[in-house]
Amino acid sequence: MKKISLSILLFLIVNLANAQCAMCKAVVESGEISQAEGLNSGILYLMIFPYILVGTLLYFIIKNKRKKKI
Repeated sequence: MKKISLSILLFLIVNLANAQCAMCKAVVESGEISQAEGLNSGILYLMIFPYILVGTLLYFIIKNKRKKKI
């Protein structure tokens, strides 16, 4: 139950976050709001993959350590 509630919480936090690098922000400030929102969504989309990869790696490491203890 804790894993499910944590997953839901993290999903909601990611949806509320406004990520933007300094150079992208400077370019978008001169444009339209819809461009800025699209850029923020793209950055958040790209940020997800490293977390998924690290999480998967940690899962398999923990799983293998538990097998060795048994």
